[in-house]
Amino acid sequence: MTAPNPATPVPPPDLPGTLGALRAAGCRYRTVKQELRDNLLARLRDGGPRFAGIVGYDDTVLPEVERALLAGHDMVLLGERGQGKTRLIRSLVALLDEWTPVIAGSVLNEHPLHPITPASRALVAEVGDDLPVGWLHRSMRYGEKLATPDTSVGDLIGDVDPIRLAQGRTLGDPETIHFGLVPRTNRGIFAVNELPDLAERIQVALLNVLEERDIQVRGYQLRLPLDLFLVASANPEDYTNRGRIITPLKDRFGAEIRTHYPADLELELALIRQEADLVAEVPEHVLEVLARFARAVRESPSVDPRSGVSARFAIAAAETVAAAALRRAGLLAAAAPPGDDEVLTGGPSSTGDVNKVPFLAPEAVARVGDAVSVTSTLRGKVEFESGEEGREIEILGHLLRTATADTFRARLAGLDLSGFTTLVEDGKAIETGELVPATDLLRQVGTVPGLAKVLDRLCVGDAPSAGQAAAAIEFVLEGLHLSRRLGKDVTDSGRTRYAGRD
Repeated sequence: MTAPNPATPVPPPDLPGTLGALRAAGCRYRTVKQELRDNLLARLRDGGPRFAGIVGYDDTVLPEVERALLAGHDMVLLGERGQGKTRLIRSLVALLDEWTPVIAGSVLNEHPLHPITPASRALVAEVGDDLPVGWLHRSMRYGEKLATPDTSVGDLIGDVDPIRLAQGRTLGDPETIHFGLVPRTNRGIFAVNELPDLAERIQVALLNVLEERDIQVRGYQLRLPLDLFLVASANPEDYTNRGRIITPLKDRFGAEIRTHYPADLELELALIRQEADLVAEVPEHVLEVLARFARAVRESPSVDPRSGVSARFAIAAAETVAAAALRRAGLLAAAAPPGDDEVLTGGPSSTGDVNKVPFLAPEAVARVGDAVSVTSTLRGKVEFESGEEGREIEILGHLLRTATADTFRARLAGLDLSGFTTLVEDGKAIETGELVPATDLLRQVGTVPGLAKVLDRLCVGDAPSAGQAAAAIEFVLEGLHLSRRLGKDVTDSGRTRYAGRD
């Protein structure tokens, strides 16, 4: 697998096109590790961004990564699933030079000033300064392999090409070798994801790459001084306890760096905001409920801590809640009579532009009740302890209610909410639910003392839309129920009724 860059960049026309022009321009050869060190130091000095899109590692993981890069150490990142290990590895590509010279046509991306194969050295000796020079963008200098038990030495290192043997070449000729992913990433960064899943004989094949920087194919040793920065990822349980990685390979990595989940709630929220592709508006208090929910699941004794709960869990939860709001808007649009005061021109988009959709649709704003759907759709992302079989949805539902109650206390503590409790006096009830329009909920509630302060605490603003106001009111009603100040029941039609405790 190559770097995630679908379009091959075109080099600027002013770059040298021959070896002579390259020398005249003052170009010098640097190893990949020297290149990473120099560029990282430059960014450290000018305060520029170093690892784009990495959240929550500024004071923990990233300093260790920077020390490993400056020391020129190959490294392995240890962490449970969904901790951003692959994202961090791929971000290292930005520390390479944007363009680097290569011998035109070289399979191993050889530097014109440092050819490594006999054929390239002979070509340089023959052509001299007229040697054609190509330019390789940094996005093409990244190789990646997800380790699987069926990965072969040929996939990673290479194998003898029988066709070339049949053409008369000998095993002593490197031209008989069909190179694998590792040599083809020469002068770049190569990543092995889930390293312990490689069979032991394949791990052995990497020993020379890490230390001696040469390779062996079917017993024939090729003296090719590969120029690589090798980085791997692994689960700590597999890497340290189960004997699934050979000790000599561990010894050859210069740095072993532990990753982790977001250390606090704000970082969890920042990650959701950055990564979630939301198809509808999700208020901040709903995002906070989902962030607290993910953290509660991660810390629950009913969940297997060895597998972890991925950051993708909270991201997918936010996207699911947004989708529930958009579904409600679509269904209500089909049922809404002409002139309904909740109909808006256009629907919400990920960019916040409300004029993208050319048809009329009710406003799509997520409510806390929409979060209930994630307990069933996302349970497959969580590994439960063996004794909890059959109770998965019950456990997730309890944790979601706990997260909602914690958010309610954190956001609205100290406010006088008696105006909401008086709404259900004398046997009255307020009905909401997945398909209850925002205007319907607002008509039931009417004017509520203290609503303005609630909206202010929830950062809704001075002029909330109907959907935003309904989301805030439903959150208050659910919080009052969870704090045992309101009763709640679900009707046969699936609607939720909030009433007095009696």
